[in-house]
Amino acid sequence: MKDVRIVGEDITCKEMEQALSSWLEGFGDKLKKVLLLPPDYTRNHSKAGLVTDVLYKKLSPDTQVDIMPALGTHAAVSDEERIKMFGPDIPKDRFIVHNWRDDVVKIGEIPASYVKDVSRGMVDFPISVDINRRLLDESYDLIISIGQVVPHEVVGMANYTKNVLVGCGGKEIIDKSHFLGAVWGLENLMGKDHSPVRKVFDYAEERFLKDIPLQYILTVTTTQDDVTQVRGLWAGRRRELFEEAVSLSQRLNFTLLDDPLDTVVVYLDPEQYKSTWLGNKAIYRTRMAIADDGDLIIIAPGVKHFGEDKDIDVLIRKYGYTGTPRILDLSNKEDDLKNNLSAAAHLIHGSSEGRFRITYAPGHLTREEVEGVNFEYMPLEEALNLYKPDMLREGFNTVDGKTIFFIGNPGKGLWALKSRFFKE
Repeated sequence: MKDVRIVGEDITCKEMEQALSSWLEGFGDKLKKVLLLPPDYTRNHSKAGLVTDVLYKKLSPDTQVDIMPALGTHAAVSDEERIKMFGPDIPKDRFIVHNWRDDVVKIGEIPASYVKDVSRGMVDFPISVDINRRLLDESYDLIISIGQVVPHEVVGMANYTKNVLVGCGGKEIIDKSHFLGAVWGLENLMGKDHSPVRKVFDYAEERFLKDIPLQYILTVTTTQDDVTQVRGLWAGRRRELFEEAVSLSQRLNFTLLDDPLDTVVVYLDPEQYKSTWLGNKAIYRTRMAIADDGDLIIIAPGVKHFGEDKDIDVLIRKYGYTGTPRILDLSNKEDDLKNNLSAAAHLIHGSSEGRFRITYAPGHLTREEVEGVNFEYMPLEEALNLYKPDMLREGFNTVDGKTIFFIGNPGKGLWALKSRFFKE
């Protein structure tokens, strides 16, 4: 099977169609049933929806095509989101919802000794590798994971095996991989390939996924003024393809700064960001750029709850974003947190550790709710009137005589001081 790789300034839909058609021809006429694993609507800028639509039209009707968005712990894709992301031509009954709690089977276990080794002794638990049972369905001739390579707060760089092991994974690998990343330190892994979490995923790929007829389609995109361009496309199984995508994303999706930012204002698109579980990308992706005693203002008109999952929402409300030492202590003492380590990891990620202030201006949460989880609160109308996000340009702006740095979508990349990013 020949790999596909395209890199350019703006790869067109036609170029992608031609490349993917040629790639699919390499499988011959044996493809009777195929499973596609794209991301959900929160990763719409990945162009994975377009790729999925192209594959569906190339394969059907001769091939049965099932589509299971790699939700992880996220809410299922709504009908409106499905049509916006994947287009109107794929029938609704082709889509399957991944249930991360109940619809998985164990395929192996990563030993505690290995986890201890890659984390330099910070954690030493084994990790059960559970994935959606459909990936083991031998009636599928081909399973294709589709997604964007971009900086990520848990694994360092998103996609490749993460889309399968977390996006289509079970509770334990989601919990423990998130916790491993949090203990290692977000600043130590963001934007990098060979993190402890990625090494755990590589271990699982080499030992437990190798007999699954799995292939990866990876994209790197950039977005400017709401126009998203595909800058790279790879199709194949080899890890080298992921590494090429990582290299391009590091070049295109990173904003590295010489001086720290005193005030950062981030806008969260209400169609994509309905929870702080997702919206805290505003914190993860900017924290290495914000000055000590600086301010991060998050304008979040669509945010209506904390967790995507109801049980995790309860835990966030109960414990709040109160810093690493306290959350680590609580995760050792409190059974509800001990049994939901992804929630513990999220609470660590969402705290500034007291280094800078985080202010939320949500559309549907009260002051009491926001302050109850240890954020500061600003009324949404006040934030919109003061900052007028629809009139700001990406980067530096002046508002009421004060310099601010504006980010229109934190999911697009990573913002960091050069000195912090390159610090080992």
